[in-house]
Amino acid sequence: MKNILVAITVMLASFILSYPVAADQAAIDWSDTSLAKLRTLPNITYTTANGVELKLDVYKPRQSDGPVPTVVYIHGGGWVGGSKEGAVLALLPYLSRGYAAVNVQYRLADVSRAPAAVEDTLCALRWVGLNAEEHGFDTSKLVLTGHSAGGHLSLITGMLPEDSDLTKHCPHSAVRLKEGTTPKVAAIINWFGITDVKDLIDGENEKTYAIKWLGSQLDRNAIADRVSPVHYVTKDLPPILTIHGDADAVVPYSHATQLHKFLDGKNVSNKLITVPGGGHGGFGDQYGELYNAIFEFIDQHM
Repeated sequence: MKNILVAITVMLASFILSYPVAADQAAIDWSDTSLAKLRTLPNITYTTANGVELKLDVYKPRQSDGPVPTVVYIHGGGWVGGSKEGAVLALLPYLSRGYAAVNVQYRLADVSRAPAAVEDTLCALRWVGLNAEEHGFDTSKLVLTGHSAGGHLSLITGMLPEDSDLTKHCPHSAVRLKEGTTPKVAAIINWFGITDVKDLIDGENEKTYAIKWLGSQLDRNAIADRVSPVHYVTKDLPPILTIHGDADAVVPYSHATQLHKFLDGKNVSNKLITVPGGGHGGFGDQYGELYNAIFEFIDQHM
């Protein structure tokens, strides 16, 4: 709870500082919008793995006329770092449009190697489906999104078939498969996510974070392929939007172009937004334009 309060304080400060001329009015507007209209349910356990209770936070309107569009956010950090609390600001554009939001924690590499993080985010998605009625999630308007490793996890979670073996450790797996009501994602918003994991564990694009996530497992190449979105491109995928800087030194820009080439080949609705000269995020004053493009894409496909 302390982390949530810190995050909300940071959000408030950022909002006020962005409008220095009318700071008092900004604070009033923010209070009216966030404190009066939003409810926060922090640290809900959605599954337990390796003896660790995995948590998610729910943000939702206090009042609505029915189920609302919902964004599921997965934080970045190369599968080795980051936290859901550190990603709260990424929820603001969605909350401002009346969405509910689910902010997901997953196992990092120091707790469990690949493919553990994928197993966890799949369980989180199924939790959203199981608890949609209670929390007012509109599962026909469900958006998966994340940055970097979170972009990868958003892609693979939304692209894997429902009967994937990676879902088998979810405590409610058998129930969901029997009912056939696992949420079908309406759109995936991928911020510079990894699409070919094996490309990062050997060769010119080798990255320390990917090697740490896979570890020294004897079948690490097979695992890397198993959790790579480029191997799950079919004609039945949800619409996918990718935002990627063409000077990204952390996740090669080629990961974005390769994925969207494959998506085009299967006639999947998709869009790649290239940020010229952009690195690994930090797109400065372009975020407003990028979020306008995101919501235009979402509205078009919902």
